[in-house]
Amino acid sequence: MELNTQEIQEILPHRYPMLLVDRVEEITPGQSATGIKNVTMNEEVFQGHFPGNPTFPGVMMIEALAQTGAIAILTLPEFKGKTVYLASIPKARFRKKVEPGDQIKLTVELEKFRGNVGMGKGTAYVNGKRVTTAELTFAIGD
Repeated sequence: MELNTQEIQEILPHRYPMLLVDRVEEITPGQSATGIKNVTMNEEVFQGHFPGNPTFPGVMMIEALAQTGAIAILTLPEFKGKTVYLASIPKARFRKKVEPGDQIKLTVELEKFRGNVGMGKGTAYVNGKRVTTAELTFAIGD
C-alpha cells in the first residue's frame, strides 16, 4: 500500500510545518512502514540551523521516523482514529549530515506491542547510506 500526502493527513494529526513524511512507499499494518521526506531549502528550520551551513536537525529525523512508525500503527483497525505519541528514544545515533536537496528514506520496523505501547527500530537513509538509527517507544492514546 502506498500513501500520498493527503492520505497521510487522514491518518496523522500533524500539519505543516510538523508533518515530516511526504509519501509512504510501503506499509504492513502493525509491522512496518517505509516513508519519504524531501528536504528542501524552504523549510523554516534552515533560517536558524545553521545560516550558511544548512543542516537538517537530528531531532527532526527522529520525529520523521516516529511519524512513519505511527502510520504503521494507525493503519491497524483497532488503533484507527487514535493518536500515537513518542514515549521514549532509548537509543539514537546520527551518522551523516542531511542537507537541503536530500531525500530521506525512513524505515520503521515495529517489534512488539504490549497493550497501548509499541516498540520499534527506525533507520533513515540518504542515497542508500544510513544517516540515523533509533530505537523508539510509542504510546497510543485517544
